[in-house]
Amino acid sequence: MDFTKVFGWLLLSAGIIIIIYTLYSSYNIFTGQTDAPEIFEMEKQESLVQGSGIQDIQAQMQEMLGEQLKGFIPADTLPKILNLSIWTMLAGLLIFGGSQISNLGIKLVKK
Repeated sequence: MDFTKVFGWLLLSAGIIIIIYTLYSSYNIFTGQTDAPEIFEMEKQESLVQGSGIQDIQAQMQEMLGEQLKGFIPADTLPKILNLSIWTMLAGLLIFGGSQISNLGIKLVKK
């Protein structure tokens, strides 16, 4: 066997492994078995108290608005959506790269 054909088979195998691993990881993430890589995190905010112990009206309004919004949208929803979006883009990039590697391997095998 020629070296280019052996290298082509290795590239074909590597590309297929990358694609299969990416699909398997995506399946585990979207079924909830594992967590998506955390790139975006939500910091917990603490209410500020003035030196006299009384909050000003603007801080009270922000706190009440925050409490009302928690009823509609949970606080950790936005970071989860962003993390899943980033993972989807990364998975697409990995699948595209795996297909390009496999395509190069197929070309070398045919040579």
